[in-house]
Amino acid sequence: MNVIKTYAKEISNQLKGALTYEEVLKLIEKPKFQEQGDLAFPCFTLAKQYRKAPAVIAQEISAAIQGPLFQKIVAEGPYVNCFLNKQEVSKHVIQTILTKGSQYGSHNLGEGGTVTIDFSSPNIAKPFSMGHLRSTVIGNALANIVEKCGYQPVRINHLGDWGTQFGKLIVAYKLWGNEKAVQAKPITELLQLYVRFHSEAETKPALEDEARLWFKKLEDGDEEALSLWRWFRKESLKEFSRIYSLLDVDFDSYNGEAFYNDKMDATIERLNNKKLLSESDGAEVVDLSKENLPPCLIKKSDGATLYATRDVTAAIYRQDSYHFKKAIYVVGHEQSLHFKQIFLVLEKMGYEWANNMVHVPFGFILKDGKKMSTRKGKIVLLEEVIQEAIRLAKENIEQKNPSLENKEEIAQMVGVGAIIFHDLKNERLNNIEFSLEEMLKFEGTTGPYVQYTHARACSILRKAALSSTPIAGLSDSHSWAVVKLLTEFPAIIKRSMQLYEPSVIAKYIIELAQEFNKYYSHVKVLHEDDEMNARIALVRSVTIVLKEGLRLLGVKAPEEM
Repeated sequence: MNVIKTYAKEISNQLKGALTYEEVLKLIEKPKFQEQGDLAFPCFTLAKQYRKAPAVIAQEISAAIQGPLFQKIVAEGPYVNCFLNKQEVSKHVIQTILTKGSQYGSHNLGEGGTVTIDFSSPNIAKPFSMGHLRSTVIGNALANIVEKCGYQPVRINHLGDWGTQFGKLIVAYKLWGNEKAVQAKPITELLQLYVRFHSEAETKPALEDEARLWFKKLEDGDEEALSLWRWFRKESLKEFSRIYSLLDVDFDSYNGEAFYNDKMDATIERLNNKKLLSESDGAEVVDLSKENLPPCLIKKSDGATLYATRDVTAAIYRQDSYHFKKAIYVVGHEQSLHFKQIFLVLEKMGYEWANNMVHVPFGFILKDGKKMSTRKGKIVLLEEVIQEAIRLAKENIEQKNPSLENKEEIAQMVGVGAIIFHDLKNERLNNIEFSLEEMLKFEGTTGPYVQYTHARACSILRKAALSSTPIAGLSDSHSWAVVKLLTEFPAIIKRSMQLYEPSVIAKYIIELAQEFNKYYSHVKVLHEDDEMNARIALVRSVTIVLKEGLRLLGVKAPEEM
C-alpha cells in the first residue's frame, strides 16, 4: 500500500481527466509544517483549464474526497491538504514491511533487463589510493540500486592495464629498478619508479620519447615488454583483490584495456566503412564539429590507438555479450567530454543502443584542497585508511562495549562502513575533503551513527519477541513521524535510481535513524499495554529498512555494537 498513490488516485478521480494520475502524483508534496497535514496537492495548474481561482478548485476537490486512509481533507488557500488516518496507515505500513522484509522498496522498472556498470577501474602498477574510492563505492551502490529496481547488473572493472604509462614504467624499471625490491614490495616499488620517472623527465625530456618507443614495442608484441607488463599486472591484481575483499565489492568482469587489443581493427574497419574517419595532422579522427565538439581521435599518426578507440570497441563488445538495456560509466567529471564523444561516435555508427549509455560523473577527493596525484606521489593509500579506520572502530568498541563478542568482525563492519558512508552521504558531483577524523565520528550524520541506531533497535527486539496477534495501528505523534518516513522508502529507492545518486538513500536513512532515536527517547517500547506489540512491530520495521538502506550503499548493519 502506498498512501501517496492512494491520495493521487482519489484526486485524479475527482478531476475526471483534467490531469492524469501520473501528473497528479508528480504534483503531490509534503507540507512544510506538520499542522498543515501529511500531504498536499497544489491547484495552480488547474486554474486555466477550470477558469476558476486555485483556492475555489481546492475547496471543491477537498469536499469530495473521502476514504478509510484519510482522517480529513481540507482546503488551505490553493492547496488540498490531507491528514492521514494514523491508526489505519501505520497498521498498513508496518504489516507491509513485515510481510515483504528486505524486499520492501523493490521495483520492477527494469523487468529483468541487463545494466552494465563500468566502475572502479584502477591503473595496474599503481597503488589503490583514496582517489579510487569514489568510483568504487558509487558504482557498487548503483549496482545494488539498479538490482533493487528490477535490473540485472553486470559489474565491470575496466582495468587500466594498457597505455603509454607502461612505456614509462618499463623505462623506469630498466634504468633504476631492482627485481628483488619489486618482488618484496611490488606496488610501493613500482610507484616510486613511476614518480621518479616524472621527476627525471622534467629535466630529461628524451625519457618521454623512450617511453613512447617501449609502449609501441608492447603494442607490437615485444616479448621483453610483454613479460614485464604481465608481471606488473599480476602483482597489482593481488593487491587490488585484497582491498576489494575489505570493501566487500566484487565484479563480473575484469576485462581491462588490454582485452580489446585484438578487437580494435574491426572497430576502425567499421568506422571506415561508414565513412566516418578523416585525417587531421596525420591522425585519424571522427569529425564532431556539427555537434560543437572537438574531433574524436581514433588513431595517432604513429598508428597507436587511443582511449576512444578502446572505449568504442568495449561498448560494442558489451552490447554483443550482454545485450544491455543501459550502460553506466561511473567515471570522474573530468572525463565528461570523452564520454560525449564516445556516445556520439557510436550513434553515428548506427547503434541505436548508444542512446541508453550514461556517464555518471563525480567530484574529487581532495587533500588540503588539492586533487590527489599519483605522478607527484601525493596520494593517501586506501588500504592504510581502511586499516586505520578498523583500528579506531575497535578502540571505540573496547571503550563502549568491552564484553562484545566478534569485536574484530564488528570493527571491520564499522570502520569500512564509516569510509563508504562518508563518501556516499555527499552528492556525487561535490568534491570531498579527505578527513579520517570526519569519516570516523560515531555521532552526527555518519555511517557508525546509522549502524548504532540499527544495533540499538535490534537490542530492543532481543528483549521482547513479536507476537503473532494481528498488529494494531499507532496514533501517537512520535510513532507517526517514524511511520511517515517508512512510507517514503520505495519512492526514495526509485528517485536514487533515476538520479544515479546514492546520497538520496544515505540522507534518508540518516533522517530515519534520527527520527527513530527521538521516538526511542520519548516512548517506552516495552511497556506492557495493548499497543506494545504494535510498537515492537514498528521497531522491527525500522531495522528492516535501515539494514536494507545500508546494504544498498554497500555498508553492513551489525546487530550489536
